[in-house]
Amino acid sequence: MQGVYYRAAAAERAAALELHGWVRNLPDGRVEAVAAGPIEALTEFAAWLWQGPPGARVDSVEVEEWTEAVADGFNVQR
Repeated sequence: MQGVYYRAAAAERAAALELHGWVRNLPDGRVEAVAAGPIEALTEFAAWLWQGPPGARVDSVEVEEWTEAVADGFNVQR
């Protein structure tokens, strides 16, 4: 998944859903997001990831369970 403004828009959406975690670019051009919070908010966030912001091209979204702790808040990692 990738597109113009994708990471920042994903972080804004996650924060609006009161999720915790991060989003970052991977070396191969994909975007990785880790989010923690209530299942309803996570489900809504996963659905948003398929669409992304206007102008984004999303080819696929993979959802996996993350077992490591995440810090409070949601940010864009560089």
